[in-house]
Amino acid sequence: MSNRDGAQAELPYRCTIEVRDACLCLHVQRAARALARRFDEALRPLDLTSGQFSLLMSLNRPEPPGMGSVAALLAMDRTTLTAALKPLVRRGLVTIAADKKDRRTRLLSIRPAGRALLAKGFLIWRRTHRDLEKEVPQPRALRTALLALVRHE
Repeated sequence: MSNRDGAQAELPYRCTIEVRDACLCLHVQRAARALARRFDEALRPLDLTSGQFSLLMSLNRPEPPGMGSVAALLAMDRTTLTAALKPLVRRGLVTIAADKKDRRTRLLSIRPAGRALLAKGFLIWRRTHRDLEKEVPQPRALRTALLALVRHE
């Protein structure tokens, strides 16, 4: 911020406190990081992160999804999704192939090793999630509120 003579005006500390205490974005970011750390720790024995688990789960469909639908579900851009897929492809958990109907479209498939790992991860996720829901007041209301934020994007 600058005043009339072009000098930089300082933002009062009370503004920092206001953002710290009221900012929904800050609180959601902090909560997301804390949740990710919790699930990362739980999934560590499988050498999976919470993000990789979510990505594998998003591929668990009757037909291989395209990059666009997975990116939309995970609220990622395609470049970020491509980077996230690389370690899963290297580990032999996922394949990326051109769609035979439209060669420009890439389809994502879970390989048998990925399906086996996802099944183990699901048991860990279920237990961790059940414990988490006991700690969170009104988990259904929280989910509803978070989904409402995503719908307005």
